[in-house]
Amino acid sequence: MMSNEEIEIKLLMEALFLKYGYDFRNYSAVHIKRRVLRRLTVSKLRSISEMIYKALYDRSFFELLLADFSINVTEMFRDPPFYNALRKEIVPILKTYPFIKIWHAGCSTGEEVYSMAILLKEEGLYERCQIYATDFNKTVLVKAQQGIFPIDCIKDYTYNYQQSGGGISFSDYYMADSSSVVIDQSLKEKIIFTDHNLVTDGVFGEMHVIICRNVLIYFNKELQNRVLTLFYDSLLYGGILCLGSKESLKFSKYEAKFQAVNLKQRIFQKKFAP
Repeated sequence: MMSNEEIEIKLLMEALFLKYGYDFRNYSAVHIKRRVLRRLTVSKLRSISEMIYKALYDRSFFELLLADFSINVTEMFRDPPFYNALRKEIVPILKTYPFIKIWHAGCSTGEEVYSMAILLKEEGLYERCQIYATDFNKTVLVKAQQGIFPIDCIKDYTYNYQQSGGGISFSDYYMADSSSVVIDQSLKEKIIFTDHNLVTDGVFGEMHVIICRNVLIYFNKELQNRVLTLFYDSLLYGGILCLGSKESLKFSKYEAKFQAVNLKQRIFQKKFAP
């Protein structure tokens, strides 16, 4: 039997879907509960039922909830061994194609998209690529397009870049002032930032590579399978799917339809025979 709190959270998710079209009903219950209770405390509301009313009649409050549910933990060259694996095992595959389409799903504020652009540029592939960077959160997409990041992060980003096999000085890829760095404009030329909701939107072209790291962990099993269907249908045969370190195809209905290229780094290839 569901508790009153669980019922109220379920009703809140239903209200957000019916009112605004954003579907969080199959997100991880633990993740949603944590974010809802945090917003309840910060907003000093008396109950989740009061939160439902406020979300329905106050658009600005809904925008706060949307930001709460969005997953925006990211950094440039996050998990350097993953990017090392891309350089050594995936780049040789990509070099066999005359043109390459890459979808970075759940791109957040763009750090990992620009990391991919740098890697492709260093491997001589950037000019024949088109990168689609998507997120359901339009606020973070604007930040991603701007490509402006706090200068305090650069030491960590530089270390990640070096550990990932970067070939030159990382400072060549940005301009800095006292408080921030601006990504070099040449890295934006082949990137299209656009909103796309993995929960409610459809197939996204015919991709050679799909990168969606550390997003599926926030979905329940039903939604994970639905999103994996979206990825499978959006990939060419032989296309590459990159997931996060805590994510897997194991026990999903697509386990047998992909082969592991690098299981430790969660890099899979769509089999040529369905």
